[in-house]
Amino acid sequence: MKIGVLLSGSGVYDGAEIHESVLTLLEIENLGYEAVCIGIDAPQYHVINHLNGETQDQTRNMLQEAARIARGNIREISTVVPADIDALVIPGGFGSAKNFSSWAFNGPEALIRPDVKLLLVNLYNVGKPIVALCVSPVLLALAFEDMPIGQQLTIGSSTSPSPYQIADFQKGLQSKGVLTQECTIDEICIDEVNRIITAPCYMLEASLPALQQNIRQALKALKQLLEA
Repeated sequence: MKIGVLLSGSGVYDGAEIHESVLTLLEIENLGYEAVCIGIDAPQYHVINHLNGETQDQTRNMLQEAARIARGNIREISTVVPADIDALVIPGGFGSAKNFSSWAFNGPEALIRPDVKLLLVNLYNVGKPIVALCVSPVLLALAFEDMPIGQQLTIGSSTSPSPYQIADFQKGLQSKGVLTQECTIDEICIDEVNRIITAPCYMLEASLPALQQNIRQALKALKQLLEA
């Protein structure tokens, strides 16, 4: 089995969340599957100094940055079709809400990159599972907003400790026709009808072992979908 891993860059505040990305690659390999890293050859929205959170006067390329995580073994999104992979995982990080979409700035009125939407819709249409971690469920809400599929997603728990306003994210998803599910760091959401799996990951306060376990849960659920 080949599992696509869509990376929005490298770094939580302006790209793909590195811990989530690496643990995803680890769990894919532990399952005996092959990871196919995918990136986009385009500038990221901006560059953040991860020491102080300030915007830097730089430009960086999403594909080049994601290649740091992929150790150079990465494919450009325009070269990937659903026949190339059996499923797709999208780690979190602000890149999903800044580079792949504009959710970080426009909330549910955001736009999604056409190439990201095309891949997601094409995968959905041929029945291939999609796993979205952390904030990445917003991409599914945007990609499928014109498709009345009644998807069930989680963005975390509004009653669990979190650095983010989970209730606001839930309302935004609901405005796109999403049925939101409350999940703690110990839980995942499995939409068997639509073959979509979501996990809160770092949308909630989590230790590294708890994060790994949450991603492991999501990937084990993916295995069950693929091998059912």
